[in-house]
Amino acid sequence: MATLDPLQETTQANVSADMINFGIGQPSFDILPTEIMRKAAEHRLSQHDPSYLNYGFEQGDGRLRDSLAQFLTSGYGLPVSAAQLLLTVGASQAIDLICNNFTQPGDVIFVEEPTFFLILGLFRDHDLEIVSIPLDEGGINIDILEEKLKQHRPKFLYTIPTFQNPTSINLSTERRQKLVALSQQHDFYIVADEVYQLLNYTVEPPSSFAAYLDSDQVLSIGSFSKILAPGLRLGWIQTSPTLMARILQKGLLASGGGFNHFTSGIVRSVIELGWQVEYLDHLKQIFSKRLETLNAALQQHLPSTVDFNKPEGGYFFWLQLPDGIDGKRLAETAASYKVGFQPGENFSNRGELSNYIRLSFAFYGEHDLKEGAQRLARALADYK
Repeated sequence: MATLDPLQETTQANVSADMINFGIGQPSFDILPTEIMRKAAEHRLSQHDPSYLNYGFEQGDGRLRDSLAQFLTSGYGLPVSAAQLLLTVGASQAIDLICNNFTQPGDVIFVEEPTFFLILGLFRDHDLEIVSIPLDEGGINIDILEEKLKQHRPKFLYTIPTFQNPTSINLSTERRQKLVALSQQHDFYIVADEVYQLLNYTVEPPSSFAAYLDSDQVLSIGSFSKILAPGLRLGWIQTSPTLMARILQKGLLASGGGFNHFTSGIVRSVIELGWQVEYLDHLKQIFSKRLETLNAALQQHLPSTVDFNKPEGGYFFWLQLPDGIDGKRLAETAASYKVGFQPGENFSNRGELSNYIRLSFAFYGEHDLKEGAQRLARALADYK
């Protein structure tokens, strides 16, 4: 296998050219909007506004928040105001900020089972006690959630409600409403990681949790990482005035000002000049084709004993392997066929889900998706 030069490892997606790694959950380099960002930077700097080179307002640039609010109002189909938005350094920093503001070491939080594997490490960094609530075809299992609420008093429940990572399941509207009611009854917050909310390809998903801000229990998180470019490290928290005031009182914002202020100015140009809407439409067309391609290839090449549903949005296929096949051991076999993926156990807080794997269709073009499915099929046939 080719050796990578450490000096060239500039992104998380370093992989040898002969490898097809379905484990990479990000857009491919060839579809990143370099020309849009170049023009947006030129536009912003041509305004000769030095404020973007100074400390920013604690809640984030008001002009970008206003533009973002208009964009989200259209995308979410519900009113969004700039006052509800706080700009962050991506979704991960938004969640870390919430942990810093609303939890203390030893506090209990609830997460879905399975959930985004990297977020578990962030919660453990805060020494939080993580309690898992399983999913079914309608999202988080409310009956089990109610049973767990008899045993624990969580500070918050972390959910990826729309095109969930890794399952691509949508939490139904009925369950969203029930979840909000339970959060009010038992006094816990809902941290809704909604970074895939706008990446729908075949259906309209249920309304964003931003529809429930009046409950004073909801913190909805979004990010430009999924709809523009991950390297911008720019996202947002959308919440009620009460919870917003609690976040803004922290010394971090008073000391450093708003996060990622210069980048905010460039992204403001992207939105105001109409390029965000155009690029998101373009992105959805590409991802929709990639989804269809991988779905057809998996249907064609994998044995019928591998069970999966076709996603309707987001990035991911969630495959259940036949009994007796372990995802991590299969990954070892698959490596010899130059194909990779994320084993299901990585997404379990309880060390379970060993017979599942996650595939992303976001990083590769149609040719590689087809080839990768064939390699995966050969690895399954060779599994011992």
